[in-house]
Amino acid sequence: MAATPGKLTRPNIVAVGTIVWLSSELMFFAALFAMYFTTRAVQGPKVWLESTGMLNVHFAAINTTVLVLSSVTCQFGVFAAERFQPKRTGALYQISKWGMREWFALTFLMGAFFIGGQVYEYANLVHEGLSLSSRAYGSVFYITTGFHGLHVTGGLIAFLIVLIRIAKAKKFGHSQATTAIVVSYYWHFVDIVWIALFSAIYLIK
Repeated sequence: MAATPGKLTRPNIVAVGTIVWLSSELMFFAALFAMYFTTRAVQGPKVWLESTGMLNVHFAAINTTVLVLSSVTCQFGVFAAERFQPKRTGALYQISKWGMREWFALTFLMGAFFIGGQVYEYANLVHEGLSLSSRAYGSVFYITTGFHGLHVTGGLIAFLIVLIRIAKAKKFGHSQATTAIVVSYYWHFVDIVWIALFSAIYLIK
């Protein structure tokens, strides 16, 4: 990011390139949505309702809330990066004095909770007879949510890389701040995509 003294102000080539790449990812998820709704139209409302009735909407809603809130904690980490504060300046319980490291670590834990919840949900559905090959609904459900889960996992790896880079860096500068901001773009993207997936899969039955 290019900067005025003390604050980042406009995106650099890395950030712009990331946004362009996320645009291509958006097209990928658009194809998954098209597959989902096409399969739904072919199967018919009665068959679809029987399959969606197996979903635990309340559990998924809690899991979704955690992921959405992780975007908030991620953004607080970005604010800390923009003021070049890599770590907390007070006690751990003094949240107002947290730096980028603490906010990103919390975001990582919330994202990991989401993935754990998704694995738990998969296990329950398979136990109830809904597997990848059991029926058409199972195929589209696991493919769409599974690919999103892989993207979330990729985001978690990115957070780890950022945290390791900060720990090894002698000085927190523009390069580290740019990396943090670019990772936040990706994380906000996967959160927005999940909101759309949650609405389509769990709410529109």
